[in-house]
Amino acid sequence: MGASGHKKILIVEDEQDILQLLKHYLEKEGFRPVTAMSGLEALKKVKEDKPDLVVLDLMLPEMDGLEVCKRLRSVPDTAMLPILMLTAKAEESDTIVGLELGADDYVTKPFSPKALVARVKALLRRVERAPSTDPDLYRYDTLTMDLARHEVTIGTKEVPLTAKEFGLLEHLLRHRGRVLTREVLLNAVWGYDYYGTTRTVDVHIRRLKQKLPLLEEAIVSVKSLGYKLKDFDVSE
Repeated sequence: MGASGHKKILIVEDEQDILQLLKHYLEKEGFRPVTAMSGLEALKKVKEDKPDLVVLDLMLPEMDGLEVCKRLRSVPDTAMLPILMLTAKAEESDTIVGLELGADDYVTKPFSPKALVARVKALLRRVERAPSTDPDLYRYDTLTMDLARHEVTIGTKEVPLTAKEFGLLEHLLRHRGRVLTREVLLNAVWGYDYYGTTRTVDVHIRRLKQKLPLLEEAIVSVKSLGYKLKDFDVSE
């Protein structure tokens, strides 16, 4: 099976011509497209069809893409469902909100269908590489994180990290390729009752980069949002 592997893709788009175009290109690549033309229909289809990935337009009737994204992320069943958002250039600020709400990637209109299919494949590859077989071990380039032993090594050399640095790195590795806001990282590593500022995250990211130079280029800052650990197998 190729990258598509007959995976089911839900396309949520209210413009009929774009919907048909995407459907055609995804079918050609061996995917099984399912379609929805409104936000409410999208939520229904996700429940019924259990897609492997959702291509979600931002501007939709009844319920917009941001609300759909928010609802999918708030339920355990779909919290990790890959979401690729479609936005118009003018909706730049909404795109950032979309990433904040948990969309994994976005494509701006007008787009090339081939480029969109490539993004879909990249997102699915990223998910397939999620460490489901051995969740106690994460590998990234020459870095290995052993959760059971609470050890981080580069090659064979152990790198001592503080508990917070360790927690931050684990979260970045667990969600590699995904934008994580400072708030999300604070909640995950420091806990919901932490009253410090989001600058704490910046300081710890800087320390991680100093201790693990291979992360210098790999952890990227995303506008005013937060951070992302680049997925080095996926060309951006």
